[in-house]
Order: sequence, then C-alpha cells, then structure tokens
Amino acid sequence: MQERIKILVIGSGGREHAIVKECLKSPLTSEVIVAPGNGGMSQDARCLPVDVSDPSAIAKLAKNEAVDFAIIGPEVPLCAGAVNQLEAEDITTFGPNKKAARFEGSKTYTKDFLAKYKIPTARYGNFSEVKPALEYLGTYPEIGRIVVKASGLAAGKGVLIAENRAEAGQFVRDILENRQFGKSGDEIVIEEFMEGRETSLHLLVSGKQFAVLPTSRDHKKIGEGETGPNTGGMGVIAPDPTIPTRILEEIIENIAKPTLSAFQSEEIDYRGILYIGLILTTEGPKVLEFNVRLGDPETQLILPLFEEDTVEVFLAAARGNSLSKYLTPTGQSAITVVLAANGYPDQYETGVPITLDVNLPEGVDVIHAGTKLDSNGILETSGGRVLNIVAKADNAAKAFDKVYSACNHRYFDGQYFRKDIGKPVPTP
Repeated sequence: MQERIKILVIGSGGREHAIVKECLKSPLTSEVIVAPGNGGMSQDARCLPVDVSDPSAIAKLAKNEAVDFAIIGPEVPLCAGAVNQLEAEDITTFGPNKKAARFEGSKTYTKDFLAKYKIPTARYGNFSEVKPALEYLGTYPEIGRIVVKASGLAAGKGVLIAENRAEAGQFVRDILENRQFGKSGDEIVIEEFMEGRETSLHLLVSGKQFAVLPTSRDHKKIGEGETGPNTGGMGVIAPDPTIPTRILEEIIENIAKPTLSAFQSEEIDYRGILYIGLILTTEGPKVLEFNVRLGDPETQLILPLFEEDTVEVFLAAARGNSLSKYLTPTGQSAITVVLAANGYPDQYETGVPITLDVNLPEGVDVIHAGTKLDSNGILETSGGRVLNIVAKADNAAKAFDKVYSACNHRYFDGQYFRKDIGKPVPTP
C-alpha cells in the first residue's frame, strides 16, 4: 500500500501556493497545511499562523500537527535553520540545512566559494569597512557600470547597478555607514558589471546527485523592455527558448557539476533546490548568484513542466535518495505574468477587493501571491505582487496568446502587468 503523508508548506507567496497545488495533485498526500499561507491558499488548504523567521515556532507547529513532511518555500526560514530544527524533531524536510543555506544568506561567502573552486563569476572584492571598499572602487573606471551588493538577505533590494564610481561609492556608504540594510549590510560585495543576457537554472539536489528542472527566464524590471526599477519578478517563461542545448550542457559541465563536487569537498550535505542565477557572456555562462530555494515566480510554471510527482521527487531529495539526471519534461511551454498593485514596486494600495469569477481558457491557472481574506471573508489585495496568471501550451507562442487573453480580465482595480513577458528574443 502506498504511503500517505501529511505535508506542511512554509510560506505565504505565489511560490508556496504553486507548491500547495502540486502537493494536492499527488497520490502520496493525505493532507496539506500551510503556515502562514494567504487568502488564496486558504481556499485550497488549512492555513495556520507562524513566524517564518522563528525555526523553533515552525518545528513546534509541525510537531503539534503531526506533520510527516515539511516543504520550506522562502529563504528566511532556511537561512535561520528551520530545516535543522524540523529534522531534530524527526520530521523529513525539503530544503537545505543552515550550513548549506549560507549560499543565499551571505553573498561574500558565495563569491569566495566560487573563486576558490574556479567556478565562472564576476571579478569582485568583499568588504566590511568603507575605506578599503572605496580604495577598491578606485580600480574601476570613473564612468561605467559597477555592481554593489549588501551581503545578507535584503528582500531583493540590496543590489545597485551603479552607472559610475561616484554612485557606487555613495551606495557603499549607505550600506556600511548609514546602515540602510541593518545587519544584512555588515559586509558588501563590489563586482564588475557583466554584459549579457540573464537566465536561471534550478537544480534538484540530493547530496552528491542532482536533477535539472526546466530552464527559465525571469523579467525583473517593472517596465516593458526591461526598463524602470527592479522588482521581485514580473513574469517568467519556461523553458527559456533562448537557451539551446549546447549552452545548457555548458552550464551543467562548467558550473553545476563543479559546484556539486565543491559541496563534497566542503562537506556540505545539500538537499533541496539550488537556484543558479546566470548571465550568458561572450566568455561563456557565469554565475550571478546562488539561491537556496525555488524562485518566485519561476516555481509557478517550472513544477508543472515535468512529468514526475513533485512530492515524490522532493521526498527523494530530502531523504538523500538517488535522482535521475534529468526530470522528464512534459514538452510544453509555460508563461506566468504577475498582476501587480498600481504603484508597485514603490508605494501601492492594499485592501482592494479581488474578483475571480472569470472564464479562464484550458491550461490557465491563477496563483495567489499577495492576497488575504478580510474580516468578512472577502478576498482582497495584501501585497505588491498580487496574482500570477500561468498558462501552459504546446509551444511558447500559444502560451503567450493564452496568458495574455487571461490577463485582460479585470481582477482588481488598478492592476498592472507587463505585456512582453516571454516575447521572443534573438538566440545566441
């Protein structure tokens, strides 16, 4: 008889809603609960309050609920050591432990790791004091792009692509002297700006083994044509149609395999997702960053694009069991478009009623990111990125038409979305 398990999903965004939907499809699942969840998730699963930054509170909740398997979505609980706490209670958990999660919690640690093992990345320097940081900046041209990053978690806001040395220097002072990002800015990374097109690859890692999830291309800027300020992500296409097989194999051979080998050398027992942010330069693919969890909004479409049961493969990774090199692709393409509140990523209104009584085409789903239920049980907006519209089709062009047909409904007043997510770009 097949095992049936009770699953706890930790998180409250679109990524976690997508994971919940995958868990509900699995024959292994007896029940799914979410902590803390959101308004949309509460229609699919029981939602319970928890402080995601408190690993002991997460472990207590899981133990009280007699959870068999926990899946952690966001980086905050991972970096805080939630996996260690849950496993101390004998609860199988999907996600890297605290030691492995340092790859997202410390950009300086990651850059030093990449340099030590000669994994391609940008030229850089790590600093904790203003004077040596500014001296290092002096090695760059006065005019030209320079990247400055707060080392710790800063909710995607701790990075500046400066247009010149003076602008970079001011950001250095803002972080190290003015404490703009608090303890997350105790250290900074200064690195060269790399020209090229960005993409990302998610690896499902089980100790010494990994499996490759579909490639994806995020659209970070608020405006069409990648203009305006950065956001948490305005939409994704997967697989990334601009990544031919030869480049994917180059990424696997020159970046993925050396990284997993280096984990072994460092005695890092990595189990979970390794999200590799990449840039395709004229010198080949290089690493922009490592994240230790599924991307958001990448999760919303890459999980439905492989044939295997998500719960089964997540369990295999969490237990350190063997994986196939590649998960079996469905052969489809998918696009997700983020419906954002008016004014995002700056000031925006919340508490706007949401209407979902629209006829959606087959293959289109609505994922909730920033939603909640008011005191009367009415669904309303609660964040900047409110809904994700996801469309699957036989090819990217059909997915593009399908997703934008669904986006043209009015779900809430003031909704904003980019109209160019997944538009074709030249193949390298």
